Amino acid sequence: MLSERSSVDIHALHRQGFTISEIARRTEHDRKTIRAYLNGERQPGVRVQAPDPFEEFVDYVTARLTEDPHLWAQTLLDELRPLGFTGSYPTLTRQIRTRSLRPACLACSHVTRRANAVIDHPPGEETQFDWLELPDPPLGWGFPSKKAFLLVGSLAHSGVWRAVISSSMDVPHLLAAMTTLLAL
Repeated sequence: MLSERSSVDIHALHRQGFTISEIARRTEHDRKTIRAYLNGERQPGVRVQAPDPFEEFVDYVTARLTEDPHLWAQTLLDELRPLGFTGSYPTLTRQIRTRSLRPACLACSHVTRRANAVIDHPPGEETQFDWLELPDPPLGWGFPSKKAFLLVGSLAHSGVWRAVISSSMDVPHLLAAMTTLLAL
């Protein structure tokens, strides 16, 4: 892109009879640039917009998101790859967001309007426990059955977690695992 002043200089040199090559040497611009400005193909101060590579996918993305507003962007990316989309996941999500392609879901709109309570999770006050079944534990663990169970305790405030392996999920094993877990 040339400034208005450079454009005036180029046209003045051309009127004086200088060749495009000579004007390019004197102004230190490419000959194709000089020729484009002299022929009126470009305007001073106006940058030529690069073609938008996402434009050809806008209709498809809009149709898919209208069909299912909860469609994951990763699923959409997997569908767009065979169609020739070469952008990344962040590029796709940014385009969806900036172009407002994802419609509001009418079935979910009532969720944000209903009253909800904020539950406070002060540090050290709350722990969440969950069981995880581990099928086919190694024989070296010494469990009598073909299953082992993992009790995971997670602190709600910090997300720190600890785990204990147990041979059963019954109440005595639960209490023993919780006692061990809380002592860690």
